[in-house]
Amino acid sequence: MIILKSQRELNYLRDAGRIVAETLAEVKKAVKPDVTTLELDRIAEQYIKSKGAVPAFKGYHGFPGNICASVNDEVVHGIPGLKRLKNGDNVSIDIGAIINGYCGDAAITVPVGEVDAEVGKLIEVTEQSLYKGIEKAIAGSRLGDVSHSIQAYAEEHGYGVVRDFVGHGIGRNMHEDPQIPNYGLPGRGPRLKSGMTLAIEPMINAGTHEVKTLSDNWTVVTADGKRSAHFEHTIAITADGPEILTKL
Repeated sequence: MIILKSQRELNYLRDAGRIVAETLAEVKKAVKPDVTTLELDRIAEQYIKSKGAVPAFKGYHGFPGNICASVNDEVVHGIPGLKRLKNGDNVSIDIGAIINGYCGDAAITVPVGEVDAEVGKLIEVTEQSLYKGIEKAIAGSRLGDVSHSIQAYAEEHGYGVVRDFVGHGIGRNMHEDPQIPNYGLPGRGPRLKSGMTLAIEPMINAGTHEVKTLSDNWTVVTADGKRSAHFEHTIAITADGPEILTKL
């Protein structure tokens, strides 16, 4: 069941989204060679709590971190730890926060130091694919229009679109209906309505779309060992078009 949000609820979601956006900005500033992903996790935890919010991921289905920090061929759900970032790496940082009972969720992929042109292009195309999807998130359109737009843009550049993990509705719960694939056919799926709140999150691989989960039962990596990138925004469908709730 897709839950439409009232204006009061949207205001709570805006608060949560702003905290997530600010936290991502703080963590991004700290990304550099020799920093550990656990240090990034602590920065996020401290910032979220300083705003009176709660990290949404800590303990969620048993996840041990406050953020997901996925490096290079890690697609999503990387567990923060003692791994040190190196020049040329890319790290995807996914952050959620809860305030007043409502959730915000967003992700960015950040280059570490100087990355090669191939990695830079993967990051850029993944981010742009997110915005291509958001452009289609208009009341009266179909969810498949969002999914198809993401897929078409990424595949046009020769990349693999992850199918095993998808975006989602969001509100009081981190994951609500509907599921939002990053692939599909236009004109299909639920009709978008004002009051829907969605977390759209393309995960794009430099090679195959296929992935596998490591023995920690969390970290998802590309099946071929090639790089991956991940971007996400929480948005609201409004009569005036899509509103990005996790953008500063």
